[in-house]
Amino acid sequence: MTYAITQTCCADATCVAVCPVNCIHPTPQERAFGSTEMLYVDPRACIDCGACADACPVDAVVPVDQLTGPQRAYADINAAYFADAPAPERPDGSPNFHVWDRPTFDRNLPADFRPLRVAVVGTGPAGMYTAQDLLLHTDAEVTLVDRLPVAGGLVRFGVAPDHPATKKIGDTFARFHAHPRVRMLLGLEVGEHVSAEELAAHHDAVVYAVGASADRRLGIPGEDLAGSVSATTFVAWYNAHPDVAPDAVDLSAERVVVVGNGNVALDVARILVTDPERLVGTDIADHALRALRDAAVREVVVLGRRGPQDAACTRPELLALTHLPGVDLVVDDHDPRIAGAIEAAGPQETAAVLRTVRREKVDWSQAPGAGRRIVLRFHSAPTEIVAGDEASVRAVRVTGGSGDTLVPAASVLRAIGYRGTPVPGLPFDEATGTVPHDAGRVTGLPGTYVVGWIKRGSSGGIGANRACAAETVSSLLADAVAGVLTEPAHPARSFARLARRRVPRLVDARGMAAIDRAERLRGEPDGRPRKKLGTVAELVTASRRKATR
Repeated sequence: MTYAITQTCCADATCVAVCPVNCIHPTPQERAFGSTEMLYVDPRACIDCGACADACPVDAVVPVDQLTGPQRAYADINAAYFADAPAPERPDGSPNFHVWDRPTFDRNLPADFRPLRVAVVGTGPAGMYTAQDLLLHTDAEVTLVDRLPVAGGLVRFGVAPDHPATKKIGDTFARFHAHPRVRMLLGLEVGEHVSAEELAAHHDAVVYAVGASADRRLGIPGEDLAGSVSATTFVAWYNAHPDVAPDAVDLSAERVVVVGNGNVALDVARILVTDPERLVGTDIADHALRALRDAAVREVVVLGRRGPQDAACTRPELLALTHLPGVDLVVDDHDPRIAGAIEAAGPQETAAVLRTVRREKVDWSQAPGAGRRIVLRFHSAPTEIVAGDEASVRAVRVTGGSGDTLVPAASVLRAIGYRGTPVPGLPFDEATGTVPHDAGRVTGLPGTYVVGWIKRGSSGGIGANRACAAETVSSLLADAVAGVLTEPAHPARSFARLARRRVPRLVDARGMAAIDRAERLRGEPDGRPRKKLGTVAELVTASRRKATR
């Protein structure tokens, strides 16, 4: 029996580090690692030790003989990755089939290296991978800062509720919340409550892991009509983000058009047509669950500007869409290039997933049918969101190989990517939506660093932040050794005192644990993992409650 890596793979390569025979690829040292959508186990070399499964933070590694239903495809997907590679041969005297890379020692800290005081702004994956690296490999003291009174970032507010295994990586990060060298200050906004200069004066270094919270604009007429909403807002809405009101989304339309076909677009489409009763056992926001139960949505049209060979989603996410219970998946066969691209796709290409999906020329003059379905329409760039009565969405005009088409819809969700917003006190590149940097070092600000999407743009999933954080931490430590960093001008505890003077009701690690406990207790009666608290006031109040059991 061998193991296979499945849909929930986060590609942070924790499994690579523990594999005793080097059978998981691509490794972080291989060029393909930077662009891979998941990792793969070579069934020819796997020795069935289970070390990778034990280490995986998102339960993505499963014995092949335990794969069931749609997951069975991953046995072939893992094997196919190695199909064109020569059969590995065991070198003389070695237990490994795959040859190890030469060891590298990129960090060389002197024996008298003093403990650093580092602030990490943002508690999503990028920030927590940074904190983890510092805590495990140095004696640094870490101050975790977040503008919201609850930790989690992308894991809490970006992962779809029907992906509970992916959310499990949050448990890995939560171990560090109560670390003896960590101080949490949640509900503190840099630029609002404290300045970047004040933060820097109290720490040796500051790492900004603030993500990319804004949506990219389409730049077409009608984009701001009522009924046109960003996927950023929709995702935050169903994940109970305090910044988005419960009534921010209207689901009264029978047909919804989603512009974009990346993973977020597929998440949005899937949530809109999934039977709400299948979401009852998740941590979806209460208001979102109620709205989905009453929703009129029966059809979601996913627009892709290019062909299926260039779909922005990953193969695992598209494969999952083909097995969505009670939902019909259709490819709009309006352009002859579509079928050709699907049939020509190689076994490892995303478009090959669509070979078994029904293709038809959709008649857009007809209303959605009685069932629920998702229509993938490629070679379709929106040129206008057409207004109806009362300045609301009536249709979307798209252009493609078949000419202009009007797709009637009363709701449009824009899912063409995220972009960063300016960070007070830091330089900002408007063109890329990122902070200018060199290997994580913020340009012109010694001792200030960036990590995650604010560093590299909105590319890569949760696991990509691990390598990104390692690069930034390496730069930080190299600067410390070189004497570039300025020692803090204030004692260790003075920043926390300053922060509490500015924001008396800050949430610390004990308060974060109280929030987690309260949400889990709220979910227990309904068999849910948790019922999220969705406002700042609710979160702060819960953080002050003492454990009752």
